[in-house]
Amino acid sequence: MSRDRRSSAQHPDRLTVVDEIFLRTHRNLGTPIALQGLWRTADHVDRASLEAVHSALRSGPLGRRVIRPAVLGARRRWQPTIRAHTFDYDERPIPISALFDWADRLGYDLDPEFGPGWRLAATRLDDGGSLVSLTCSHALADGRALVIAADRAIGSAMRTGMEATVGARPERPGGTPDESFGDAGIHGSSTARADSSRDRHTDPVGEREFDPVRKARPYPERDSDWSDAMRQWRIVLGGTARALRGGGARAAKRTVEPLPEKGPGRAAITCGAVVQCPTTEWEAAARSRGGTGNSLFIWLVANILWASGFPGDTIEASLPVDTRDEPRVDNDLAMTQIAVTRDDDPARIREKSRAAYEYRMTAPSGMPEEILQVIPDRLAHKLSAGAGERDILCSNIGPLPDSLLALGPHRCIGVAARAIHPGLSANRVPRTKLSGYLCTIGGDVVLSLVSLDPVGIPSAAVLRELLEEVGGPLPPFTTW
Repeated sequence: MSRDRRSSAQHPDRLTVVDEIFLRTHRNLGTPIALQGLWRTADHVDRASLEAVHSALRSGPLGRRVIRPAVLGARRRWQPTIRAHTFDYDERPIPISALFDWADRLGYDLDPEFGPGWRLAATRLDDGGSLVSLTCSHALADGRALVIAADRAIGSAMRTGMEATVGARPERPGGTPDESFGDAGIHGSSTARADSSRDRHTDPVGEREFDPVRKARPYPERDSDWSDAMRQWRIVLGGTARALRGGGARAAKRTVEPLPEKGPGRAAITCGAVVQCPTTEWEAAARSRGGTGNSLFIWLVANILWASGFPGDTIEASLPVDTRDEPRVDNDLAMTQIAVTRDDDPARIREKSRAAYEYRMTAPSGMPEEILQVIPDRLAHKLSAGAGERDILCSNIGPLPDSLLALGPHRCIGVAARAIHPGLSANRVPRTKLSGYLCTIGGDVVLSLVSLDPVGIPSAAVLRELLEEVGGPLPPFTTW
């Protein structure tokens, strides 16, 4: 276990190094990332079912925000909060062709510092079904954590009963209800902000909001900012001295490329696609090539990028690894990487992946990773710039619980998980050109693809064509 993971287990109310990295991306230092779970149903989901889930999410583990420490060197803390974006249900059906246009817009206005950092929304589809989205800032959770949070919220909504949760608003001590803030309430109205400040109940030092729903499971007694700062500086100063004796430290290099000229303020173009097929057929296709479902996934994403015109003979793939030993809602992941060549088949990729999982990416040049938490954000970003970014990202989220296949009485015909990139820089794009997210649920493999390359993959239609071209020998996919 890394030093940072021990710290996370001992002080769950403190941000980890990984949390801090994603917090900086929220501040436009790096590639902005929001995680998104999508549910597609064959019929219209009733508002009551989703209001119940929204209520459970407000008092769940995603309901927290970042608090700055009072002492230099101490780590930022998590503070529970039940503030939330108003549940948004668009009753006007949208065409299936606009499904991802709608979903992509839901990554904006998520704030892990001042809240809310998550959003639940839904819309009707013109085929008679519905699409439901749960989106959160990556600072709050990784992909597996979002699954855990959603599973708990849906389970809680089912247990408490729809009639008990519809229209109910959690109350604070003294009977004052907490408000569910819409966009204008948070960012557009100074009156609403002032009202929410007056309505906030805090502990005697004003550092933590009381949430009666959380009374049974508060964070453990936290250490003081002074003791945390002393611990951090002790680690940083000792580790830095050892690193310097070993040859010094250098900032990581990050490859970025300018976009074609489109005028100032234009956002970089991202696009996505979601497909699924039976798990048995996917696994059979992998075995026939000497690989696994995971190595077939990496092979497919890499070859889609080559088919889009990527010029290199080698593609470097970033592979997130779930490091949690219990179901926690946090960023409990590490990164590793492999180099994929044009001649590699799923069997060879399987061998490379097995070896790579034994070695994880570390802090630059042997420096203690805690240094990224005690130095200014911009300097920390320079030291960690490009951390985890390679030509492609292949995130195997793994099996999802079958409980996610239903939203109240409504069965889902598809459940997907992916990352989106709200507010990606207009003039510079990250090194990563294509991201893939794989999960299994209800007997199906679900593959989500997100392109960050507006030159090679300029639209969702092109992305689907490339998937069809490369995936021809594979089992036929059902496209969302």
